[in-house]
Amino acid sequence: MSKIASATLHPCTQALGDPQWKFARAQVPQLEGWVLRLTDDDGHQGLGYCHAIPAISTHGAGAQAGLEFLAPRLVGRAVDDLAGTLEEIDATLAYQPTVKAAIDMALHDLLARRLGVPVHVLLGGKLRDTVALSRILPIKSPEDMAAKAGQLAAEGYGQLKLKLSGDTALDVQRVAAVRKAVGDAVVLTLDPNQSYNAKQMIAAFSKMERYDIALIEQPVPAADVAGLALITRTLPVAIEADESAQTVRDVFRLVSERMVDVINLKITNLGGMRRFLQAVKICEAGQVCVRMGAAFGPALMQAMSLQAACVVTRLPYACELAEHQHLHDDPFTALPVVQGTLTLPGGPGCGVTWRGPPA
Repeated sequence: MSKIASATLHPCTQALGDPQWKFARAQVPQLEGWVLRLTDDDGHQGLGYCHAIPAISTHGAGAQAGLEFLAPRLVGRAVDDLAGTLEEIDATLAYQPTVKAAIDMALHDLLARRLGVPVHVLLGGKLRDTVALSRILPIKSPEDMAAKAGQLAAEGYGQLKLKLSGDTALDVQRVAAVRKAVGDAVVLTLDPNQSYNAKQMIAAFSKMERYDIALIEQPVPAADVAGLALITRTLPVAIEADESAQTVRDVFRLVSERMVDVINLKITNLGGMRRFLQAVKICEAGQVCVRMGAAFGPALMQAMSLQAACVVTRLPYACELAEHQHLHDDPFTALPVVQGTLTLPGGPGCGVTWRGPPA
């Protein structure tokens, strides 16, 4: 089998279409990620993306340092020694899951392109060709959020997620305004991003319930799994873990103690697609739903996530794989969203190709 001949890094800075994009923990005016490009000795290439948002994953310099430390260890490795390479990478550097996720993606993409198959074949094979998508409404005034919601619903998105701030009165106004703007047909979910405590969320939901909420994502601080479990037992709505599910071990605890109804799984948080699949199997064994949440990044990030989403047995809620739609300067070929849906691309690898760094 061919060996990896080179591992190169390329900065991937993207501005957001809305420079005021905000959630409860931070404002995100731009992304400063990294592209990892692996080339084997026959010229096949594999691509990975390192997600770098300081309030969520890591910062750009930290991502660069981790990749520069690990990338040389990939050179000379057999392309088909995917598991062995990833185990060694995992043991070589503690933490840094987004850096490891970029390596995992690039290794999967390289092997899939060399074999002439889509990435999902390496993950066990697809169970669907399309994935329904949800879009995110960042924190703004109720009127601005309602206007954006109406625009996204008109584009065909059947599910929308409202970012909330922890201010109950204002958050209720946001939910009411969005529901009025989109009517009854659009599914609404809420994401306070840890800005409530358990009893505040229970009280707030009593004022929001009339607006037909389908799911609440991570209402309490990540460490407050007892509060998360209390909300799950108390409220008649699906409760989802996000920040509380940063590792496979976290997922195991949440499932085994049935603390939530749904877990938001991200390749970037878990350290790659191998860990993602481990977490999926734990959820499926414990009858806890899986949803792929938002990881901001270019078309490559979403294409890799789409390949993984298509092997999950059940996806009862729409996934958040359309966030590349509001980013500028994407260095990858298009991954179009049509009527709120992503379709699995044909061809080998992840389905998108690198157009090269900006001139």
